[in-house]
Amino acid sequence: MIFVRFIGQRAFSEFRLARILAQLQSQHVPLARLSAHYCHFVELSAPLADSDLAHLKELLEYGSRHVQKDDSDAQEDNITSWSGHFIVVPRLGTVSPWSSKATDIAHQCGLSAVRRIERGVVFQYLSADNEPLSAEALRLLQDSLHDRMVESVLNDFSEETQVFAHAKPKPMATVPLLKEGRAALEAANRSLGLALANDEMDYLEERYRELQRDPTDVELTMFAQANSEHCRHKIFNAQWIVDGKLQDKSLFAMIRDTHKAHPQGTVVAYSDNSAIMTGREAARFYPDAQRQYRAHRHLTHTLMKVETHNHPTAIAPFPGAATGSGGEIRDEGATGTGGKPKAGLAGFSVSHLRIPQLPQSWEKPPAKPDRIVSPLTIMLDGPLGAAAFNNEFGRPNITGYFRTMEIDVGGKSYGYHKPIMIAGGMGMINATQVRKKALPEGALLIQLGGPGFLIGLGGGAASSMASGDNSADLDFDSVQRGNPEVQRRAQEVIDQCWQWDEENPILSIHDVGAGGVSNALPELIYDAGVGGLIQLRAIP
Repeated sequence: MIFVRFIGQRAFSEFRLARILAQLQSQHVPLARLSAHYCHFVELSAPLADSDLAHLKELLEYGSRHVQKDDSDAQEDNITSWSGHFIVVPRLGTVSPWSSKATDIAHQCGLSAVRRIERGVVFQYLSADNEPLSAEALRLLQDSLHDRMVESVLNDFSEETQVFAHAKPKPMATVPLLKEGRAALEAANRSLGLALANDEMDYLEERYRELQRDPTDVELTMFAQANSEHCRHKIFNAQWIVDGKLQDKSLFAMIRDTHKAHPQGTVVAYSDNSAIMTGREAARFYPDAQRQYRAHRHLTHTLMKVETHNHPTAIAPFPGAATGSGGEIRDEGATGTGGKPKAGLAGFSVSHLRIPQLPQSWEKPPAKPDRIVSPLTIMLDGPLGAAAFNNEFGRPNITGYFRTMEIDVGGKSYGYHKPIMIAGGMGMINATQVRKKALPEGALLIQLGGPGFLIGLGGGAASSMASGDNSADLDFDSVQRGNPEVQRRAQEVIDQCWQWDEENPILSIHDVGAGGVSNALPELIYDAGVGGLIQLRAIP
């Protein structure tokens, strides 16, 4: 591995550093001073010429003047003047959205030998007695300065090669159901965070015994995501008994009754990634086949979608709410054979805020798992995450709501301890693109977008659990990472396709969200009533 590193400008302003220092001191972390500088790690396929190295270094010098690089406290050779240091980097084994953009910029500037650029922050601290911090104080310091869900901590620059470590794909494993019985399936359910109910495990055990073979971890994971409450809405579609009387409609049937009684104005409802409302003829401005921009008049319908992203927002509010908005945007783009997202909304329901400086008489001490963040943190970070994804994608977030609620009933406290994060939006779709088409034999399945990691892939099952029922590591692994830049590029491909109107090469499209490709690709072929061959190793 050919590897270079550049220490960059200050990552935080003096005001932000002073605020962080004060917060840490209030937690009895004995700090006198703290510094934070960007550190750029670059993986190369070949050594760079001096001119290219200078060009790369110039590219990585950026930022406003008040946070510019300060050589007096940033350089490696000055680390000994501090009590200690550590480096916060994007979570090991992942590629950050910043990396995707920075690497692409380097390639556009002719630096083809650059495989990947990644950015971290090197924190240096001076303790009150100029001695290394205790293990507990260092843990508090590191916990305050990194987000476990999206970042990792390196204790020294000697560990920096881990940023670009290339892991070999894990082999498929089997669960010894035939030999060990139901206990093996229950153990896999816990270790993989599958959220399988007893009747689902009964079904799986019966089917695999009929097949006389053991299930694989791939099959169980796929079954758990595709059959999760998040995706199947089993509770909403279940039979309900109220006061001993079986109800004639499920919750979902009650919801659909409104549309059944008054279907006027709807083109598509409850059968695609978003609903389509009747529109009118409109002129839309986009390039024609000769790449010339002009107005195109079409019957244009309105897309509408609202969904929730509760579990991820409870674990990590900024990326959780961001990917909630990102998933809703993808649903609009993946409607029919290609839609166009236009404007968004974000809403939040949480328990009492418990603002430290503004205690209220009705607020009681909270009771929640440690990894579920506080309602105040959700409301400080969640709206920013939703707005940031919308803005970076290029869609305005124009409305939303916020409320708190807790209530005591029969000695129990009920509230939005697991929050509700609502992501919604509106878009447009040409009338010629509202229906998905049949897939002929030999049709090509394509995953469009960035690489997939072992993150977000358990989201369907994890979102179907009660808060705190999953393990901490699986909770953090189950949340997606937002990359609005790559998603915007994917949307531009979709836009180019639907702009060809009758020549649109897209036959059917689904978004890759909770559950990853274990949901998206099977949905694509199942909805078309066909089978398919999926090459997992061909998916980046």
